[in-house]
Amino acid sequence: MTKRVPVEPAPGPLEDYAARFDDLFATLAQRQAFRRYLEGLLLPTERNKTLTALANTEPLKGAQRREAQSLQWFLSESIWEPEEVNKRRMELLLGDSATAPNTSGALVIDETGERKDGKATAHVGKQWLGGIGKVENGVVSVSSVWADESVYYPLRVEPYTPAHHFAAGKRDPNFRTKPRIAFELVEKAIDKEVAFRAVVADSLYGENLGFREDLLGAGVPYVLALGPSNVWWHPVGEPGSVEEVALASPWNGPSDPGEWVRLSRTFRNGRTEELWALEAECGTYGPYGPEKSERLVVASTDPTELPERTTSYLVTNLPACGSGRARGSEFAAANLAEIVRLYTLRGWVEQSYKQIKQSLGWSQYQVRKDMAIRRHWQLVCCAFTFCWWANVDLLQEDAPPGVILQRGEEEEDASIFSASAEERGKKEHREEVPSVVAGGAEEGQVVAGAIRNAYALLEGVYRQGPAKRA
Repeated sequence: MTKRVPVEPAPGPLEDYAARFDDLFATLAQRQAFRRYLEGLLLPTERNKTLTALANTEPLKGAQRREAQSLQWFLSESIWEPEEVNKRRMELLLGDSATAPNTSGALVIDETGERKDGKATAHVGKQWLGGIGKVENGVVSVSSVWADESVYYPLRVEPYTPAHHFAAGKRDPNFRTKPRIAFELVEKAIDKEVAFRAVVADSLYGENLGFREDLLGAGVPYVLALGPSNVWWHPVGEPGSVEEVALASPWNGPSDPGEWVRLSRTFRNGRTEELWALEAECGTYGPYGPEKSERLVVASTDPTELPERTTSYLVTNLPACGSGRARGSEFAAANLAEIVRLYTLRGWVEQSYKQIKQSLGWSQYQVRKDMAIRRHWQLVCCAFTFCWWANVDLLQEDAPPGVILQRGEEEEDASIFSASAEERGKKEHREEVPSVVAGGAEEGQVVAGAIRNAYALLEGVYRQGPAKRA
């Protein structure tokens, strides 16, 4: 067998990281391009991460230079499987005790959309784009991510293809709704034995009965958001929406909160936020309750006004502490602090957009084929994972507790959600890496800036993230 020609190494720890993917690329040119692509993605954001920017050539005219052409070929024409790259990336995360999933974390489902012009790009269509907050022409992807108070990373991503791309529209057997894609991502996480306490998602998925029924049927725990206007059939005089139920529960101030329970949420930067949570009773005919298949939990900074931006209406199938359901459920009971804690983990997704979308160029691809788009997304995920991999010391720092009860409930159940190092997985041995990882590259080299930026872009957002779980 012919001995492989060595590649031009990436700087510092990036070379050690990239070398773990080498057997997935058949040619020297592919292995070289993989390193150069990651270096370009990790560079500080000075212009959009197009291929000319990744290759560090001038816009437009630079597209014809060899450096840009090699990356274009690597992304669009060469033969390699993005799914195999994602599998290897996940092996690195799941095999390290610092980043391995545990049973206290959340499997977060979310979507993101980016504006794209024209009709020739795969999956493009006029649809709601969360990134800009309106209906526009663009591409939407649904992703599954794993998160606890210490670490966040994407597991898988799937593009949503609008119905007009199919001959039979929504009746086409290959057409999949976003909730359908979301449930398939949950199934794949379970197949890969990714541990989590609950699936967490916003109201797009929480209000989709099909998605919730799929999770219930599969025996998957969840904490999902509902809109304030979520309603059900009810007799005249009884509350019939989640907001009406919350407003009907008396709250006469902190000294006389009624059924509301005070919680305290602490962030890693030391900032604290007071919340009030309610185990809602929805009347005789309401669908939610401590002894029913689903509970309704309301969390708000102001139980009187229920401000839209700081109030969450959460539906969960985790049993309430001390309930009859808890005695016969396969899921451990969860008090109000635990339910709110799990949903706050969704905040990691919003935080990470500052890294993946703004710094690493998630939406800045200039390719049209489905395979090329998927490859770009996987390479961005690889660059993001490298930030954790090379800066694992961030995960070892002490942090104040996250969401805790101030009064009104027992806290004795909190210990069952702690995750030991063994639960996180056996850590693979590797050499320690300094927190500012520019080792192996001389000062002034462009790629050294890419390595330093891996720490900077991660640390800057990490300080704003949720604190350690109570």
